[in-house]
Amino acid sequence: MTPSERRVTGTLSAIYILRMLGLFLLLPVLALYAETLPGATPAMIGLALGMYGLTQAVFGIPFGSASDRFGRKPVITFGLLLFAGGSLLAAAAHSVAVIIAGRALQGAGAVAAPIMALLADLLRPEQRSKGMAAIGISIGGAYLVSLPLGPVLAAWLTVPGIFLMIAVLALVMIGLLWWQVPTPVVSRGAGRPRGELRRALTDPHLLRLDFSILALHMLMTGTFVVLPPLLRDQLHLPPAQHLWLYLPTVVLSIVAMVPLIVHAERRARLKPVFVAMVALLGVGIAVLLAGSHVLIGVAAGLLAFLIAFNVLEATLPSMMSRLAPMAGRGAAMGVYSTAQFLGAFIGGAGAGWLRGQHGTQGVLLAGLVLCVVWFALSVGLRAPAHLQTRVIDVAGIGPERARTLTDELSALAGVAEAVVIPDEGVAYLRVDGQRFDPACLARVAGVRA
Repeated sequence: MTPSERRVTGTLSAIYILRMLGLFLLLPVLALYAETLPGATPAMIGLALGMYGLTQAVFGIPFGSASDRFGRKPVITFGLLLFAGGSLLAAAAHSVAVIIAGRALQGAGAVAAPIMALLADLLRPEQRSKGMAAIGISIGGAYLVSLPLGPVLAAWLTVPGIFLMIAVLALVMIGLLWWQVPTPVVSRGAGRPRGELRRALTDPHLLRLDFSILALHMLMTGTFVVLPPLLRDQLHLPPAQHLWLYLPTVVLSIVAMVPLIVHAERRARLKPVFVAMVALLGVGIAVLLAGSHVLIGVAAGLLAFLIAFNVLEATLPSMMSRLAPMAGRGAAMGVYSTAQFLGAFIGGAGAGWLRGQHGTQGVLLAGLVLCVVWFALSVGLRAPAHLQTRVIDVAGIGPERARTLTDELSALAGVAEAVVIPDEGVAYLRVDGQRFDPACLARVAGVRA
């Protein structure tokens, strides 16, 4: 990457981290704080945790479309202002209902899609995968840092203080957006390839991945509706000491996660690792369910849960990018992102209701049943092909030639898929490295290998 591309990637990743902190940083502390406010019931507390995800899911696609029409940076700015306003409302809240309203307003600033689109606008095609990977790493990093950091900040700043801190950071990010990130000049009239959204909503393998991210975030949010109260009430661990459970389990989960991801990617074992991690997630919840009366049982269950969660959170986007067609990757990722945040809402609201009706054991048992269903669906997932992406120069061709060139490139040996973008003067090929011979490109008119 050039220095400008690194600066853009770093700034946009920081903005994305801030969005995820709005969800992750409050996971270990919000349930306990909400219990002290008027109107607190298990269902309302679960809604306070999950409402952020609902409005993220509802407004994600409209914000992406608005950024095509009005520009990326104005839409991101508006979304960050909504996020800051919701944070301030939650900070000033004196009831759970107002907390819920603030969380809804936080989530309404759904700038994930415009951020990803702006990153794609400003990076060269061959650097886009690195930029997207940086954002993916930032999501995982935000989650891992938030678990031990949340209780520390709550003890130091209080939960309203965390909301205020997030609001100030949102305003700082607006300044960085306009100061550090160039304004791209991009054609807004190309539109979305027809039929790609329908395909994303009907392809059974893409739907399995959408269900996977929905289930993963249901389990993550639902678990943290019940875990902090369990630690305090059943194990008599004061909230300020929850750090000493979260910190070692997070560190150990990172140590275990790295070799699993390396093995999955380098050995083309994404599906077996994916299925194994779904099973491990179920094992973690089962251990939490059986060992909730002793600290060692909770620690062991949480460690298994975090290892599986981290690996799945990292590998699911990779699997989606490999199974989704290149021409429809944007639509597929839009549905995937909506499912992710919808899962956070359903997990929080559903776990809150279940806790009120059936207690902590009921929530964990429901999570275990969800893991069994998820495991059964994951077994039927098509294993992603281990393909490489090649970018070739097709500058100067017109739209008519682009259509025929797509067919010619797709017919070459070893080419699984080809997409030609005449406006950018490039074509993207997904190829089997063992069967594809770059020399064959010389026989295709209009291509400069």
